[in-house]
Amino acid sequence: MRLGVLVFALVLLASSYSCTRTKGATASIGTAPATIASTNTASPKVDFETQIKPIVSRCQPCHFSGGKVYDKLPFDRPETIKTLGTKLFTRIHDENERRLIREFLAQ
Repeated sequence: MRLGVLVFALVLLASSYSCTRTKGATASIGTAPATIASTNTASPKVDFETQIKPIVSRCQPCHFSGGKVYDKLPFDRPETIKTLGTKLFTRIHDENERRLIREFLAQ
């Protein structure tokens, strides 16, 4: 019984390995230069006011005008978000929002 499971696992592993190698080889051979160039296009610029500020607006009222930590970390300014960088992710758990912030930081 154990030998059968082991053989099955090895066959499954070998077939999945060969499939990924085959897909990768055909993709690199069949890829035209135009396709490669189109994947290197820059993503649209992330706007602080319309895309990032709504994400950090959950931190109101403390980090916005009149809040108790506004003097130290004002979240209504893009410089603060750039200074904090990925430390902001301790409070932001949605991966799409994190991706958007990473794109903003990379600009």
